[in-house]
Amino acid sequence: KTADIMTQPALGFSYSRMGMYKECPKKYEFRYIYRIPEKPKPYFAFGHSIHHSLEYLYSVTTPPFPTLTELLDFFEKDWKQLSWQDKGYQTAEKEYAAFLDGKKMLIAYYNKHKDTFHIPLANEIRASLKIDGLSLLSIIDRIDYLGDGKLRIVDYKTGKTIQREPDQLYMYQKVLEASEDIKKVVQKKDKAVKEIQVAEMVFYYVPTLKEIKFERGSDKVIFDFWQTVLDVANDIRAKKFEPTPSERTCRWCDYKNICPVFGGKGDNKPETQSLGAEVNTDKEITAEENLANKIEEYATTLQNAKILKEEIISLMKLKKVESFDSKHFTASFAKKEILNFEDKEKVMKFLKEEDLLSKTLVPTQSTIEGLMTDDKVSKEQKDKLSSFAKKIESIKIVLSKLKK
Repeated sequence: KTADIMTQPALGFSYSRMGMYKECPKKYEFRYIYRIPEKPKPYFAFGHSIHHSLEYLYSVTTPPFPTLTELLDFFEKDWKQLSWQDKGYQTAEKEYAAFLDGKKMLIAYYNKHKDTFHIPLANEIRASLKIDGLSLLSIIDRIDYLGDGKLRIVDYKTGKTIQREPDQLYMYQKVLEASEDIKKVVQKKDKAVKEIQVAEMVFYYVPTLKEIKFERGSDKVIFDFWQTVLDVANDIRAKKFEPTPSERTCRWCDYKNICPVFGGKGDNKPETQSLGAEVNTDKEITAEENLANKIEEYATTLQNAKILKEEIISLMKLKKVESFDSKHFTASFAKKEILNFEDKEKVMKFLKEEDLLSKTLVPTQSTIEGLMTDDKVSKEQKDKLSSFAKKIESIKIVLSKLKK
């Protein structure tokens, strides 16, 4: 199987991609070939904020670890990065209920482990590997070093505690044990190490604080698992994208309106969507397709930039610096205080009493904030209005070219 694919370009691959293909090849085609994004899902947003908060908790290079208050503050700031609509919640009330659930989970996690916090070998690490014609990317929540080249993989779960197959962990084992980069990280900690090996793997369910442990996959287990991976990769390369409908997979699918099972023209590229880089075609790309490709690339770049920004801010805060030089750029903080007008009823009442409502047209966050810089609004009115607001620190990164 390996020989069949070595002459072809490396296929971008991950456990989540494989999982979606096994769920429904047509869904995979829509998502990763045509690159049609799925609708926001609340459980994705919730999981992201919990994972991000645990990453923050374990990101210290030397003790002390963040306090519980600092952890909860971080979670709240991360949670507020997106609106409830952008997170996919049906109402603001449901989003707030999920926020409170997240705080409870983090409080319980912190209290259970506060006496045994340790600095992991790696934290939310992006491990990549090119092997057998695949370009693998695995984002591993936490790797603990057990000594003597032995590793422990921890994968956080924020859903229901269920018995899962360890296939995802086998993927991580395959990537880690073949990664020279991970070996170098271990050797910095333990110079005597010649080889690294995954000794233990854990699904950690944050809502219940329950660990489900697995031993390292044997050579035969990993071999059999890898044959399944190569089978899926070969089917993707062969463009086998027939739908596999079922009540479970179709009920919540975002692509029903274009899926052939439900009357859509799923055998053709949707006119308003762009083709991904994985599509091979001899047809000349039209101006519309080129524009769509550029929009997709731009959107992806912005999304990646947002994630990087959060990581840079977190690390600079950890280092307690407001300016840092890289190879070619200097990154520095530009801080701005934002007034968050949460009590809309109190603000509306004040605007009516002071005859300021007409100035805001529609009293949104931005229009109300605009009053604070309006010369025609008195200082007393501004002071009173600001008393209704919660002050939030806004930080942006300013890059400047290093002087030679």
